[in-house]
Amino acid sequence: MATDLGTKVGYLKTVDIFQDLSEEELQTLERSISMIPCSAGKIFYTPEDAGEALFILKKGKVQLYRISPDGRKLVISTLAPETIFGEMSLIGQGMYGSFAEAMEECTVCKMDRADLERLLLEKPKVALRTLEVIGKRLLEVEARLEGIAFKTVAGRLASLLLRLRKDQGDTILGLTHQNLADDIGTHRETTTQALSKFKAQGLVETGRKRIQILDPEGLQHIANR
Repeated sequence: MATDLGTKVGYLKTVDIFQDLSEEELQTLERSISMIPCSAGKIFYTPEDAGEALFILKKGKVQLYRISPDGRKLVISTLAPETIFGEMSLIGQGMYGSFAEAMEECTVCKMDRADLERLLLEKPKVALRTLEVIGKRLLEVEARLEGIAFKTVAGRLASLLLRLRKDQGDTILGLTHQNLADDIGTHRETTTQALSKFKAQGLVETGRKRIQILDPEGLQHIANR
């Protein structure tokens, strides 16, 4: 049990919003957090879920998305480890009818509203860091929506590949054409056509769930259009 507690506290130390807490405060915080293991493909939050909660992604990747009236999937955000998210009117953060799905094996920490409210009231620095994180997230969502509204499919796909390159390097693994299409708000066939054009232009090389970036400057030129 002590080892498990030490592991959880050690993880909480790596999360930005908890950086100002002491070891004792982190141990107290740990007792109010539950760990949720999720296998790939598991949906652990739906629009029907009641109650407010803060989620912290410990391991893996999580996708937040909505389903349009015609059944099309629209990705809101793809989250990396140490990211906070959830349905929390308390701090102006909401899932707004979204689903949360594990893209790979994940571990998610969950804190209920009452515990979060007590923490924010007692620790103003945590509240401030939380608002900073949420403000940055809102800017990213606005940029994504602006891209969907005003950029061509090629421009959106080029922007996505460049974002993925920042995380994975020149070789992007594990994504299908459908995954890419969901992320940029279009159909799989349209995404496949755009990717084929990139390949013909010498911008990328593709394989099974693998995209090799050959010309990032060329992709940037398309993304800027």
